[in-house]
Amino acid sequence: MKLENTKAQMRKGVLEYCILLICREEPVYAVNVIKGLRDANMIVVEGTIYPLLTRLKNDGLLSYRWEESTQGPPRKYYELTAKGRDFLSELEGSWGELVNAVRRVKEKRA
Repeated sequence: MKLENTKAQMRKGVLEYCILLICREEPVYAVNVIKGLRDANMIVVEGTIYPLLTRLKNDGLLSYRWEESTQGPPRKYYELTAKGRDFLSELEGSWGELVNAVRRVKEKRA
């Protein structure tokens, strides 16, 4: 179905931004990232998130640390780096511009 594909592409386009937003307040476990996205109706497949977290880490936007768990193996917690905070700040500005531009186009068509 064309609509579902378009919706999936739109979500995919903002997924990186949303992950950085989830990681901005405190270190988070990957499962918490997935839960945060699902709670916001950003339907995601776990197999999509782990490579994206790795890419964000390799780009220097996230760092991680291992923490022992009382319920199984150690857990990897992700947090924003200084570079990640700067990048997120720039993304927030770009997001605001994009939302405003779409709103202007939509209002002219309404």
